[in-house]
Amino acid sequence: MKAFWPRLLTTALTTLFVASASLAGTVHGSVINRTTGKPIPNTDVDLLSPMQGMALLASVKTDAQGQFTATNDSIGAGPVLLRSTYQGVSFNAFLPPGRPQVDVEVFDVSKDPKTIVAASHVIIFQPRDGKLIGAEEYNVKNDSKPAVAYFRTEGNFEFAIPDKATLQNVSATSSLGMDVPQASIDKGKGLYAIAYAFRPGETNIRLSYELAYPGNAATVKLPATYAGMRLLLVAPPGVTLTGGGISAAGQEQGMNVFLHEPLPAKSALAVSVSGVGSPQAAADAQGQQQGQEGNSRAQGQQVDVAPPRIDDLKWPLLFGLVALFALSAILLSRKQVVVAPAAEPEDSAPAPSKKATKAATQQASVEAVKESVNANLDSLKEEVFRLELRKQAGTISEEDYAREKSRVDKLLRDLVRG
Repeated sequence: MKAFWPRLLTTALTTLFVASASLAGTVHGSVINRTTGKPIPNTDVDLLSPMQGMALLASVKTDAQGQFTATNDSIGAGPVLLRSTYQGVSFNAFLPPGRPQVDVEVFDVSKDPKTIVAASHVIIFQPRDGKLIGAEEYNVKNDSKPAVAYFRTEGNFEFAIPDKATLQNVSATSSLGMDVPQASIDKGKGLYAIAYAFRPGETNIRLSYELAYPGNAATVKLPATYAGMRLLLVAPPGVTLTGGGISAAGQEQGMNVFLHEPLPAKSALAVSVSGVGSPQAAADAQGQQQGQEGNSRAQGQQVDVAPPRIDDLKWPLLFGLVALFALSAILLSRKQVVVAPAAEPEDSAPAPSKKATKAATQQASVEAVKESVNANLDSLKEEVFRLELRKQAGTISEEDYAREKSRVDKLLRDLVRG
């Protein structure tokens, strides 16, 4: 049995290496208009490398059938961003490492504001270095039929930030999973807009800003740009949020959650924020929360707070998780597995052969290892995801980030040692 795992690991890695090597350097694909279902002939496709600062790897044109072939030594060795412009709008697709074919989906472009709906609004507050950091996320849905993309060069998504706040950054994340920085258009009086092509499906618009926080207290006036959005307010333990209509809803992801009914458009909600809190306190609360599921929600309310989207990880975050998946092979080769003896067969049943028994034992071993590895890796993936998300939102200092990252790395090394 001990010899079984090295052979299995060697075979799997060899197969993976041969397959990857055979695919490296070439990609085939097509550009398809998903509004009409027809291919787009004679259009440009650029291949860019996110790992090399968006360096241009190749630029090709589709043929009469809308198909293309591109070659570069970097293709297959890492992820590739493919970009094609249609009706004045750039549409992207991602090619994961080792995949030889990809379709770039484009859509007819609409200027109708009713194409999109802002479905929810999450606001996170985090005191830091004497200032109050606000990080907001809008969930925007495009359920157009037939499927079209919504875009306006003058700005097609508006958002407002509190009075006297300083806007830091804005980004958009579509179903492709990559966080793309956006240039903000200042409309005046705290109102901004971005010009972004909203593809069919869901898009998250994220932004952050800074506010003065004298005496670790402030009253923040939150403007509502769109009507009917679910509003969730989030703060780390140690920070209190109060205001008319705000109700505490327990904890989610180690953060205190507060709810408020949807606001009318062009109205505002005054929120009093007080306390220091800390990213570390939130991390500690998350650790205490594990194993106590079901006790975190006050009054039995079900809270839906932007759960970790492990399957939709942004590429920069995904690169940080590659080590976890690579080390799963090491875990498979080192993990000791105890297999429970099979129950005695009934007198009427035929006795299994030695070959069948050996195969069943090996299968049971594989399943047991899979369950153990998946459970540990999933836990670490979620920790890394939350840590990186807090870093991107600016709610954790560099010092605390480095300390937490070191702690996660140690857990990973301990897991490998088994």
